[in-house]
Amino acid sequence: MMFEEINSFIGNLKEVAVSDERKAILKPLIGFVQAKVEKDEEVRLNFICTHNSRRSHLSQVWAQTMAAYFNIKNVVCYSGGTEATALFPMVAKTLSNTGFKIEKLADTTNPVYSIKYAANAQPIIGFSKKYDDAFNPESQFAAIMTCSQADGGCPFIAGAEKRVPITFEDPKAFDGTPQQAEKYQERSLQIASEMFYLFSNIKK
Repeated sequence: MMFEEINSFIGNLKEVAVSDERKAILKPLIGFVQAKVEKDEEVRLNFICTHNSRRSHLSQVWAQTMAAYFNIKNVVCYSGGTEATALFPMVAKTLSNTGFKIEKLADTTNPVYSIKYAANAQPIIGFSKKYDDAFNPESQFAAIMTCSQADGGCPFIAGAEKRVPITFEDPKAFDGTPQQAEKYQERSLQIASEMFYLFSNIKK
């Protein structure tokens, strides 16, 4: 069972509108997931940003959570960057505030987090890494570019079966300001609602 707070949060996403423009951007990824589901193949999604510290992690966590919510089998979500830095603490705090159970497994300059959306689900392991890190898939995955810098800076992603730019504004612009928590929550809500839209359109 999904944690009640997350379940309730997702239930309210039905009221969050996704614009026609964003639906068109999400359409190629819906097609990729649908084709894999129909062939009963594993759906590997690798969300890629420059530093693998904010948007790519939010996308990875919400995509994995929505796949579970809509009971879409064999979905495994990953994230990576064009360079490794660290998962930004405000991302973990924002997810924690939404009901995710987060535990820091390694407290280093690049901390490793266990992120759980349900008591009996496999935790999502969150830490910053390059998109081609050994932790991530080598082939037969969709590369989802979550920031325009990574999309422009990575003309070729080795092993990617499909490449889809689904870019989000960076909440980093508000770091250290009074709006920081609000803007991270806003971005998390946008990503959650778009991943909700994506997986709600998959026919089993």
